[in-house]
Amino acid sequence: MVTNGGERPRVFEGLQYQSGFGNEFQSEAIPGALPKGQNNPQVCPFGLYAEQLSGSAFTAPRAHNERTWLYRILPSVTHEPFQRVEASWRVVTHFQSSQPTPNQLRWAPLDLPAAGEEVDFVAGIVSFCGAGSPSTKDGFAIHMYSANVGMHRSCLANADGSYLVVPQQGTLHLTTEMGLLEVPVGCIAVIPRGVRFSVDLPDGASRGYLLEVYAGSFRLPDLGPIGANGLANARDFESPLAWYEDAEGDADFFTVLHKFEGELFEAKQSFSPFNVVAWHGNYVPYRYNLDRFCPMNAVRFDHPDPSIFTVLTCPSPVAGTAVADFVVFPPRWTVAEHTFRPPYYHRNYMNEFMGLIRGVYDAKEGGKNGFAPGGASLHACMSPHGPDTLCYEKSIAANTGRPERLPSDTLAFMFETNYTPRV
Repeated sequence: MVTNGGERPRVFEGLQYQSGFGNEFQSEAIPGALPKGQNNPQVCPFGLYAEQLSGSAFTAPRAHNERTWLYRILPSVTHEPFQRVEASWRVVTHFQSSQPTPNQLRWAPLDLPAAGEEVDFVAGIVSFCGAGSPSTKDGFAIHMYSANVGMHRSCLANADGSYLVVPQQGTLHLTTEMGLLEVPVGCIAVIPRGVRFSVDLPDGASRGYLLEVYAGSFRLPDLGPIGANGLANARDFESPLAWYEDAEGDADFFTVLHKFEGELFEAKQSFSPFNVVAWHGNYVPYRYNLDRFCPMNAVRFDHPDPSIFTVLTCPSPVAGTAVADFVVFPPRWTVAEHTFRPPYYHRNYMNEFMGLIRGVYDAKEGGKNGFAPGGASLHACMSPHGPDTLCYEKSIAANTGRPERLPSDTLAFMFETNYTPRV
């Protein structure tokens, strides 16, 4: 048996990770904790419990079948009944009653919690737009978060979909069932559907963006004639090593929050859910450093379509479209001759939600009422959009006979979706 060691300090400095995307990983915090030659032995090493976490149907094609076997001190089924949380919950999941609009929209950054307030990650989530429903596992939602305290003895599991987290201010320390992830500004993290996690905020007040997909999983985009390398390379994605705490207390020692059909439920249990001593599988949380994105660009003339900057995609049933793409606009050289170099004026079949992590986006100036870090914009299907007047005037007067480097302190991104969002 694994003896009760109590709550362990969560040390994020110097963390080691496993490299790769979609791999069959395995990790054990205690040597010998992983069963040899089978998944579910009659008696697991050290008296652990075997528990499978399935991220897809059992019969999904092998290339898209996702599951991980967890070997834990106590099974996650050991909890009190779930109760609906009546506290303020600013998350929307069903958007049928929300309003569609073809107007271009822009939002200022979320305010950080006021002095004297204590707002954790879950309480700090605010919904902005979305479409579809988790009832049919189809659609998406876009949220932002603003928080200033960690989640003490509580965790969240999202049964509705997977999260892609984009910090804009403040590092996130994520404790998951598979281990620890440090996610500073300039990195992203993906937390698959159903994986329990807790968020601590080592820098204090923090905010960022949250993309939730109800359907499928994120994948790397196909590269086509680009070839075997470029954009986001699989080796640069990092998944955690096994980490556990054997902490127990009274019946209400720990709170498990469960997002289900857009509502928030909670269950009490007497032990930490982060009690997984070993695991193996391909259904895991991961992080990615956006500085490692290898952008492609035009080297002679014209502006390429923004899809060339896709980091991750969650495909939709319609070929060539996505439930959501995550697209990044990193610092890079622009060299196209006799070309209008900023993003062109556009009406799009898809829908575009833009965010700014830092700096100034090359098509939208900052300043008063401008596109500020932490803010956002939405351009719905066939709604005209493009550079502002100042950007246009500067660009048509620029000397395109020489290369220009976009500032290294600028980092913007886009969530692009086939589903028309309601606000």
